[in-house]
Amino acid sequence: MTPLIIITGPTAVGKTELALWLATKLKTEIISADSMQIYQELDLGTAKPTQSEQRQVKHHLIDLVTPEKEFTVANYQQHFHQTVNLLTQAGKVPLVVGGTGFYLRAALQDFTFEATAKADYQLREILKNEAALHGTVVLHQRLAQIDPITAAKLHPHDLGRIIRALEVYETTGKLLSNLAQKSTMPKYQTIYLFLNRERSELYKRIEARTDQMIAQGFITEVTAIFKKGYHPKSKALQGLGYKQLIAYLQAEITLDTALEEIKKQTRHYAKRQLTWFRREPIDLWIQLSGNNQEFFSEILAYIEGRLKLMSNRL
Repeated sequence: MTPLIIITGPTAVGKTELALWLATKLKTEIISADSMQIYQELDLGTAKPTQSEQRQVKHHLIDLVTPEKEFTVANYQQHFHQTVNLLTQAGKVPLVVGGTGFYLRAALQDFTFEATAKADYQLREILKNEAALHGTVVLHQRLAQIDPITAAKLHPHDLGRIIRALEVYETTGKLLSNLAQKSTMPKYQTIYLFLNRERSELYKRIEARTDQMIAQGFITEVTAIFKKGYHPKSKALQGLGYKQLIAYLQAEITLDTALEEIKKQTRHYAKRQLTWFRREPIDLWIQLSGNNQEFFSEILAYIEGRLKLMSNRL
């Protein structure tokens, strides 16, 4: 069975630095597991590896589509399996890095997806208008009557996902909860590592990274994307940072408010990531603190030991 190394953890924890170091030591390449890095032109706000980092280590599954394109977890799964096959045929053990839990679960546990409905933008607008008039909770209640399993997983104010679930039902007659089925056979042997930090330290890193992104030209990046005419409500531009800065560029909020909202929502996202990954089959939880590199050699030794055990079983 194909071995994979997985490095995950909350946003800003320090995954990139470790992954680059490990990939160099293990002479392998990186597969991104980030649902926002698949978009071209969204660089600073997604913490996409820099050109220098990409020259250092080859990265896969970034810059796949332009911001207005639809890209589903099923699309990611297909690209993921193809890339794993290419790397293993080249004699490399793929290093998967990212914090999008559903992408990782779908790829590693080998969910199968039936064909789902294509986007129906007219229906979406109707549902958005209905939510504006009567509230998002009304749509959530309707979904609960149709597909209680999906509704139970969604927050009553998660308008985008509620609309998508209703859209699938209205256009196909199928329930979103029935569209993904987990395979009973694992597809890969995984070495699954989760990086974490004390909450106060992680939050300081989130705030520092937000400030750094602004200093590096995040506003300029969003301005350029916005001027190209991409719809501000598209899935890509509803991502953390992009949504808030577009609101600033449209004079809906001040820059200070936008930055504070980015930091707050990123902290909330990190908490959701921790909750999600507690349910996943993590092999080793690693508590980082301060300078990451003091832990790197121990992590490498653990991975090499696991890989040796895997090879001895073949």
